[in-house]
Amino acid sequence: MYSEMGGSGDQGGDGSGRRRFHRPFLIALVGAFLEALPLWLRGYRLGGNVVVRCREGHLFTTIWIPGASVKALRFGFWRFQRCPVGKHWSIVTPVNRSELTRREQRFARDHEDIRVP
Repeated sequence: MYSEMGGSGDQGGDGSGRRRFHRPFLIALVGAFLEALPLWLRGYRLGGNVVVRCREGHLFTTIWIPGASVKALRFGFWRFQRCPVGKHWSIVTPVNRSELTRREQRFARDHEDIRVP
């Protein structure tokens, strides 16, 4: 019975199981790239500590890794997460540090969100 099926049930004898395994990985990789590309083209830092602004205008620093999120809901290059300045939930977007004054940069550095969810 095993040999009649063409190998294990996962691959079906034609290698289709391998393609099924790679497809989710490829979709995730393309998604991360599509999130990172516009940010990179606009001069934003990718990965690590990034200055973001909530919808109420508060600046703070958060960990931003394209394609991954453990403490926010992702919507492209917007994220829905808790603002540590106003203590509310909001959509946040990255801010290009070159557009901030030294005072705003210092304020964002002094207001980091939680390191671990």
